[in-house]
Amino acid sequence: MVFVSMLHPLDPASEMYVPGTLSDVEHVLVDVGTGYYVEKNVEDTKEFFKRKIDFLTKQIEKIQPALQEKHGMKQAVIEVMNMKIQQLQAQQASQSGTTKA
Repeated sequence: MVFVSMLHPLDPASEMYVPGTLSDVEHVLVDVGTGYYVEKNVEDTKEFFKRKIDFLTKQIEKIQPALQEKHGMKQAVIEVMNMKIQQLQAQQASQSGTTKA
């Protein structure tokens, strides 16, 4: 039996790790989502994560154009708001200048 030393995360959201030892290096538990774990051999695990990476890459490529469009719209709104603010400030400055005279 082969034992492999490793650092294991205390919980998925934590940056704290504790020392651990793997007694079976041919099988691992894989988090498949919503708190479910499946025991897989190393080759199946590699394939699982390759498929997951491919899926996520395709999803990123799919939403990238929409994200760029939203960013452009946000920039246009910011420009319009800045113009309106400048106009309002200029109007207030001219009104305060005429009331003092």
